[in-house]
Amino acid sequence: MKSIRRSAAMGAIVTATAGLLAGSGVWATAANASTTFLGSLTANKLVASTVPGNGDLNPYGVAVVPRSTGDLVQGDVLVSNFNNSNNEEGTGTTIVQVNPSTDAVTQFAGISDPGCPGGVGLTTALVALRNGWVIVGSLPSTDGLPDGLDGPGCLIVLDSHGNVRETFAGDGINGPWDMTALDLGDVTELFVTNVLNGIVPPPAGSTTDSTASQGTVLRILITSAPNVLPRRLLTTKIGSGFAESTDPTALIIGPTGVGLGPNGTLYVADTLNNRIAAIPGAVLRLSDDGTGQTVSEGGDLMGELGLAIAPNGDILTVNGGNGNIVEVTPQGRQVANEEIDLSTPGGNGGDLFGLAVSLNGRAVYYVNDGNNMLYKLS
Repeated sequence: MKSIRRSAAMGAIVTATAGLLAGSGVWATAANASTTFLGSLTANKLVASTVPGNGDLNPYGVAVVPRSTGDLVQGDVLVSNFNNSNNEEGTGTTIVQVNPSTDAVTQFAGISDPGCPGGVGLTTALVALRNGWVIVGSLPSTDGLPDGLDGPGCLIVLDSHGNVRETFAGDGINGPWDMTALDLGDVTELFVTNVLNGIVPPPAGSTTDSTASQGTVLRILITSAPNVLPRRLLTTKIGSGFAESTDPTALIIGPTGVGLGPNGTLYVADTLNNRIAAIPGAVLRLSDDGTGQTVSEGGDLMGELGLAIAPNGDILTVNGGNGNIVEVTPQGRQVANEEIDLSTPGGNGGDLFGLAVSLNGRAVYYVNDGNNMLYKLS
């Protein structure tokens, strides 16, 4: 029965991919616009604090709710927190839900998951699916420092009320750091970066970072029908060899943002190399493309973190080095004079992580972990 279900799921993906390549279906909002996306955005608004009642800090993941169901409201923004109230990294357990129209903030989920190896420390890996499932990555630390990295973490599946319903662990999941999804309704492909392969936690008090070139990108096929517990069907490694390193202030640095382009290419922020990589044919790829093809490198790219795809098909990414958001065409051109400084007074480049494009395609939501706020650039 498993093989039949997998075949049906892959058939749905093939059909969706045909629509994707034809410029229709789930990619109806994508267009070959001749104008830049960032050039049309002139207002930068502080929307709301991302700090919930328990004091969790360091907002990382950002996802826009595609459809109202349960406690989820279409157009609301979900934000995952990486730190606890003591600002210890890899210990945050909450997801807040922000209504960008009213600026109202509620706690969507407070997560305890004994099934997650190492515990809970919510990362930038956050997606909200059409049928009400929310999936978030966990890369936990016992003490907020690299020496406390004693578990590979997991992906945690929540229902539309914020309850933990399933845990995906193992089979290549090792420090899930960021994620995007191809949501086809009853089945979904998750594209997940992992940053702990080959990383050995340094001893307590050590000033030497652990480094490796073993960061991976997994494509994980799951069921995602409404009211039916999601199941993991198939995992394929489609990228590997990305640079990773522990860091005393950032805990871990490695391949971060991922975004799926309208032609089925997956774009990856190769953070330590100031590079955007492309993995072509990611939706149906059966092989490992290594570190992919270099789309753009250096220039305005400086330790880029979060990544999203603009409605015109361009790649948007926020720099960890200087607090800029940068637009890059799929051909690799860094759009001149369109990078925008999003850092706050007194802040620094490492304050920016997750970002997501609004449902109407006219704005970008992003978080600043220096002041624990959600912003809207429109």
